[in-house]
Amino acid sequence: MSFPLLTATAALPAIGAIATAAVPAARRTAAKWLALLFSLGTLVLAAVVFLRFEPGGDRYQLTESRSWIADFGVRYELGVDGIGVALLGLTALLIPFVIVAGWHDADPLETKSSRWRPTQGFFALILMVEAMVILSFTATDVFLFYILFEAMLIPMYFLIGGFGDRAHAGSDENAATQRSYAAVKFLLYNLAGGLIMLAAVIGLYVVAGSFSLSEIAEARANGSLEMATSTERWLFLGFFFAFAVKAPLWPLHTWLPNAMGEATAPVAVLITAIVDKVGTFAMLRFCLGLFPEASKWATPVVITLALISIVYGALLAVGQRDIKRLIAYASISHFGFIILGIFAMTSQGQSGATLYMVNHGISTAALLLVAGFLITRRGSRLIADYGGVQKVAPVLAGTFLIGGLATLSLPGLAPFVSEFLVLVGTFSAYPVAGIIATSGIVLAALYVLVLYQRTMTGPVQESVRSMPDLKARELAVALPLIAVLIFLGVFPKPLTEVVNPAVEHTMSDVQKKDPQPEVEAAK
Repeated sequence: MSFPLLTATAALPAIGAIATAAVPAARRTAAKWLALLFSLGTLVLAAVVFLRFEPGGDRYQLTESRSWIADFGVRYELGVDGIGVALLGLTALLIPFVIVAGWHDADPLETKSSRWRPTQGFFALILMVEAMVILSFTATDVFLFYILFEAMLIPMYFLIGGFGDRAHAGSDENAATQRSYAAVKFLLYNLAGGLIMLAAVIGLYVVAGSFSLSEIAEARANGSLEMATSTERWLFLGFFFAFAVKAPLWPLHTWLPNAMGEATAPVAVLITAIVDKVGTFAMLRFCLGLFPEASKWATPVVITLALISIVYGALLAVGQRDIKRLIAYASISHFGFIILGIFAMTSQGQSGATLYMVNHGISTAALLLVAGFLITRRGSRLIADYGGVQKVAPVLAGTFLIGGLATLSLPGLAPFVSEFLVLVGTFSAYPVAGIIATSGIVLAALYVLVLYQRTMTGPVQESVRSMPDLKARELAVALPLIAVLIFLGVFPKPLTEVVNPAVEHTMSDVQKKDPQPEVEAAK
């Protein structure tokens, strides 16, 4: 029996979470280093998965299958395709930076309410989220995926509600109220989506008699599984609704600005750069893979919603006064691009969407974490409380600028390749949608450059005059992320050669081919 590499990759952070939580309360620093060590170990295993994956091989590789709940046909089945391996790598890459960036975010607080922040619990919850997300990207049993999809809400709820941003304009009591509201809203929205998905999962089992993706695909191929059109559409809607909440897609997005605004910057990265990718990943794996005809039927509506997300998110980002809420609305716009690429049903669009998931994760992490360092220094999230930072902290301003330029998809940085492929793939199939989507690029330039101009340039405000520049720990977070953005911006091949074969399988599932260019013959 081969070594269960995928299980080991997910089990290591889970074990690390237990070990970190068990560290005595007085040894907070030891707990931090232990969590970092386990996250680095997970990164090593993820690198092994990436290297062992053969892009031209079977669709699902490194597979594992064991009986779990035999009476209901539920199995512990894992397997990774090119899309899953790219997102698994993204998760393992970002978690060490999240931990280092949040090194002091859960230290004890001496406040009027004498509230203490359990450091061990903070880092243990981060590792537990990592374990669940990795399993979500590798689960090939629908019921197993559903359990993980819902279970990751629990540690995220406590990370949002229990470890809020210290840079809050109000009192401790008001800050606690806002955190609780954001955490409950996050939980209720995602639980509602999950409950609807549960009904669809049960319906799928009734129709297909199995939760296994491979068995359902085989049954479809040999004609033994026939699904009524109305049944397939209802099941598709049940799955898609849950994934659209997680993604988040307009109009199911409203939990995200609250959650990101009230969470610490590292937890905000965990939300938008890692956990939310489970939603868009699942659209590719489950919506298109299980319900191809319903996916094509829903395409016009989904593309319309994606376009609204792109424009609406960007417009609201332009008008924000809070740095983190601006980045949250920018992410809603970016998720619109991802969903647009998925449902354009072209190989360029879906390849671009998958690359966008990875590159958005890295660029948003870079921008958010540097923004978090800035906010920690000043103690405010309001854009108006800054000005002239580049004169007193030039390295901080420079890294913030590069993160912002990556967010607006500047050529030479990783997100540009993704956005370009999405727009090309969309325009070839839906020219009008492609034209409308380009407005998101213009608006992105507006909100990013205005944010930089208002915070970093101009006269030095008295409140930032003594602001220190980035320190060694902070540079260890910002510089590697920027290096990855530049590397993937000029050399995306390591990702594209892994992702493209998986996209071909997805295109085969929905029986779609790329539109051929119409060229008039020369007379």
